[in-house]
Amino acid sequence: MNAIDLIAITLFMFIVFLTGMAFSRTSGDNMKSFFAADGAVPWWMNGLSLFMSFFSAGTFVVWGAIAYADGLVAVSIQWTMCIAGILIGLFIAPKWQKTKVLTVAEFITKRLGLEVQKTYTLLFLAVSIFTAGGFLYPVAKIVEVWSGFPASYSIVLIGTIMALYTAVGGLWAVVVTGVLQFIVLFAAVIIVVPLALEHVGGFNAFLSGVPEGYLDLTNGEYSGAFLLSFGLYNLFFIAGNWAFVQRFTTVASPKDAKKVGWMFGLLYTISPLLWMLPPMLYRIVDPNLIGTQSEEAYMLMCKAVLPVGMLGLIVGGMVFATSSSINTTLNISAGVITNDIYKRLYPNATDAQLVKVGKLATMGFGLLTIGVALLVPYMGGIVNVILSIASLTGAAMFLPPLWTLFSKRQTGFSVLSTTIFSLLVNLFMKFVAPGLLGISLSRTNEMILGVGLPIVLLIIFELINKSKNIAIKYELPPEQTSEDVSEASANIRGVKIMSLGIIAVGVLLAGLGILADRSSFLILSVATIIFILGSVILYKNNKSRKDILAKVDDLVEVE
Repeated sequence: MNAIDLIAITLFMFIVFLTGMAFSRTSGDNMKSFFAADGAVPWWMNGLSLFMSFFSAGTFVVWGAIAYADGLVAVSIQWTMCIAGILIGLFIAPKWQKTKVLTVAEFITKRLGLEVQKTYTLLFLAVSIFTAGGFLYPVAKIVEVWSGFPASYSIVLIGTIMALYTAVGGLWAVVVTGVLQFIVLFAAVIIVVPLALEHVGGFNAFLSGVPEGYLDLTNGEYSGAFLLSFGLYNLFFIAGNWAFVQRFTTVASPKDAKKVGWMFGLLYTISPLLWMLPPMLYRIVDPNLIGTQSEEAYMLMCKAVLPVGMLGLIVGGMVFATSSSINTTLNISAGVITNDIYKRLYPNATDAQLVKVGKLATMGFGLLTIGVALLVPYMGGIVNVILSIASLTGAAMFLPPLWTLFSKRQTGFSVLSTTIFSLLVNLFMKFVAPGLLGISLSRTNEMILGVGLPIVLLIIFELINKSKNIAIKYELPPEQTSEDVSEASANIRGVKIMSLGIIAVGVLLAGLGILADRSSFLILSVATIIFILGSVILYKNNKSRKDILAKVDDLVEVE
């Protein structure tokens, strides 16, 4: 561990912390600001934030381990997320935006009834704790590889910081800092890839050194059937996960919601190739990593090739990229507790009281997340945990409510029955059947069952209810065509804070380029691009601010 690396990670954390704290006053004013970022986030910011919320350090640990062990199939797996993003942009994201809900729980209440919502809320909160814990563990693992600091201590420290940060900044802070994390990670990846290729002797040396079948798009464990079912899982998970739906509902129009999905899909077309190449290249450097050691492949390559300072920056980027995933989950979980539970119990509670409850709920979920992350090593490792959560809960939890966006035939009974029966069958086959019946499903069959069963059940209910002429009428709220000046002003302020953060990241990267013991030109070139990008965004945002002020003046004159 180098002193310059420590300085780099400290300065980046400071930039992110100041960016998040800049929203501390506005996030505490009302629920719409704290949980929905005022409902008018620019589509490109929400697209980047959705990408970073779905992404975490687990990308480098989970998929990096598969890339090291199995090769190009790790890219194939992630390309299913690209297809999901495109389909969501075409058909699903605009539907969610038109509902104008603060949470999915609110939609379920309006569409299926309060009792159904209560059950889904309990299930969602339980799954969210395990999901957030699954995100927290990999970042502690990365810190352990980088610094030697025990993973259990990192889980407690990082988890506490993330919970505090989320409780202070609200969704605006999550969205804006997610953009900063995107900038830093892509800058670091762009630098890592050419250095890693050079380290192994070039692309031809890599091709000649990998084992047979390493560049196949499928293999025995990750077959075409697995990719198809995992792609459907991603479609249902991204389109129906309550945390991700926020990204579709907090933009200004259905057209903007489409763009959020499409941007997610575009980024998952390009990024898997850049992310997975370093751990695949490390197979040439050291082909002897086994078991959970393969989870360290990406960071081991970074340690081998990055100049001083850059390793600290990429670790800082991974830490806070994971915080974006966890913060998103904590924010929506606290939103559900506040908006759909506490507010119903205490309908006369003020906005200030509700935001206070939201902050306390955020901290409570943060502590539970820490507990789950500490248990990950006893659950078979992070790859097993992530894929098991996906197959067990993804489609069962998120597809049935999502189906009701398009169907008037589904009722509270049919939707809830599908979820509960699918979860029970999946749990039985995962934990009971191997010991009781001697039946153990492969990863592919586990995923097929997890995705296929709820689809079959919903189709059956659709046909039964159609034969009985059952149809539930649900009308979307009217389109809002007028622009709210206060929301636009919040939008302008958020973009300004983000652009200043991007400029600060560019300056930090330039400083590291000057201090680097090698590859200075590459680092300084990337730093210059980032600085110019932040400056252009700030300039255009200032022009927009002048337009808003002019609109305010016009309104005053009219009055």
